Amino acid sequence: MPLRLNELQMQIIRDITLFPQQSSVVTVGSFDGVHRGHQALLRALVAEAKEQGSLAVVVSFETHPRIALGRGEGLHLLTSLEQKAALLDQFGVDCLVLLPFNEAFSKMSGEEFVTSILVEQLHANTLIAGYNHRFGHDRIEAATLRYEGLRVVRIEREEVEGAKVSSSEIRRLLAEGRTAEAEKLLGHNQYQQP
Repeated sequence: MPLRLNELQMQIIRDITLFPQQSSVVTVGSFDGVHRGHQALLRALVAEAKEQGSLAVVVSFETHPRIALGRGEGLHLLTSLEQKAALLDQFGVDCLVLLPFNEAFSKMSGEEFVTSILVEQLHANTLIAGYNHRFGHDRIEAATLRYEGLRVVRIEREEVEGAKVSSSEIRRLLAEGRTAEAEKLLGHNQYQQP
């Protein structure tokens, strides 16, 4: 039986103004599927947070950005919010911050996102970012961010038996009925069937 959101060790925060006055190590993304690539980010996030005595924080979205912007036709999400939260909780994440993704939010620049959300609201001192992560409508590369007091740790791309790990690739494999291959990339079998 799946965990209910109120049974998690991890705190879920939907109102960013309620975030505790405590330093954090953050990672940002949709985390659909919480696949092996995401898992590499989460392991680095939790290890860094423990080392610093900071909160391990995942910043994600209440609604997938493509769906929120009306571009989600045909998009099959690999995990429901409950499944995603339960998987994140298993990695020892302290807080899941769910931001509302809407048209106004989509127009925020990368610099504004980093400054007003990560640094000012979440008190981030370290950002754990995927090899190709970009922020804001201007698509600033996370790896090139230079913000005083914010360290950026870049995590390399995950591959399994030569296959790139991504939510899109996993969706494709599931749509083709290649469940065993999809589960290798996921690293678990907690997902929604297409």
